[in-house]
Amino acid sequence: MSKPYVLHILTPGKNVSPFDVNMAYDAGWQAVHGYCGIDANEITGLVQDAIFSRGPKGVKRTGIFIGGRDAGLSMDMLQTAREAMVPPFEVSVFADPSGAFTTAAALVAKVEQALHVAHHMGMDDLRCLVFGGTGPVGTAAAVLAAKAGAHVTIVSHSSLDAAQAACDTNSDRYGVRLDAGDGSRPERKRELLHEADLILAVAKAGVEVVGLDDLALARRLKVVADVNAVPPAGVSGVAPHADGVAIAGAVEGAIGVGALAVGALKYRVQHELLIQMRESDQALDLHFGQAFEMARRYVQ
Repeated sequence: MSKPYVLHILTPGKNVSPFDVNMAYDAGWQAVHGYCGIDANEITGLVQDAIFSRGPKGVKRTGIFIGGRDAGLSMDMLQTAREAMVPPFEVSVFADPSGAFTTAAALVAKVEQALHVAHHMGMDDLRCLVFGGTGPVGTAAAVLAAKAGAHVTIVSHSSLDAAQAACDTNSDRYGVRLDAGDGSRPERKRELLHEADLILAVAKAGVEVVGLDDLALARRLKVVADVNAVPPAGVSGVAPHADGVAIAGAVEGAIGVGALAVGALKYRVQHELLIQMRESDQALDLHFGQAFEMARRYVQ
């Protein structure tokens, strides 16, 4: 009798995400077990318990999924998990804290798609504002957009210091340039919008970060993408179902991508990565980089 496919979900949070549990079962994992409140120094022991108990053949039917809400911590845990393995006892590890990595990958891939379709161009040298960019979705999206060639500014509504801290941490970690923007006052936010080609809105659900009057100031605007599906929209005029739709009140040619369009791609990417880690003969390390590669393939 073949051993079942077992996925161990490790999270520093209080709860394992029901979303991730459902996704794992739907991707063919036969048993899913969650471990909550995990500290980074517990990763090695848990991973070695998971791999040494199944033998060289059974270990190929084992996977590690890392959740939580901290993007940097998730990446550190992924690295620690990989370092805990001893060949041939190696398994695939997938980091996706609160779905942030797959959401960010889908978000940036949809923006690239919209640029190609509507403007016949990529992200090279475009100015991209990431509103709410200090969280896990925002920082991952900022890094991906910067790697795709954009000049990225992380905009914080609390303080410039918060934006600068996010920029410093992620610039150093991923080798990209990220600038900090102050969105705490309307006049400062509007100064940023004057030069914006792209807007990525990843702030808290139900919070409008860019209003209609703000949009009218962005005369270079090409694409706006918003991951907020809870009314009001994060950006005025961008409906959740929008997928390359012109934005009323914005400069001519500006198009919007809404949360449902991003979410549909995010779901597909996470599903396929969970299948990939289950079916692969090699031990994979999966995070927002691999998620972005897959999202790009789907939109192309």
